[in-house]
Amino acid sequence: MVVDPAGRLWHVTVTVAGDPVEPLLVRSALARLSEQRPFIDSVSFTGASAELQFWDEGDSMLDVASLALRVWTEYREPAGLPSWEVVGLEVVEKSLRARRGGGRPVGHHKPTSVPFRL
Repeated sequence: MVVDPAGRLWHVTVTVAGDPVEPLLVRSALARLSEQRPFIDSVSFTGASAELQFWDEGDSMLDVASLALRVWTEYREPAGLPSWEVVGLEVVEKSLRARRGGGRPVGHHKPTSVPFRL
């Protein structure tokens, strides 16, 4: 990822889901993804879903969202990720995330998962 000093900072959450997979296999694949793409801040996962969170820079939300939507599919084969699809995407500017207290939006439900910090 090339950082443009004029770019704005965005917090990205990508949620993927699909057919159940052994959670230890998911964990191993996510560890490989983290090695290949160290920009990922945190991951939570179950055997049927995962949520990736990271910061990115870009001139517009559309630019950042377009790249974020491709992360899972582009690294599926090299990292051995499950064949899940993107089922959720949130891209918020740094200032909005700060106003939220750095946490999740009010009313956002986090699925039960095994927390995993990469």
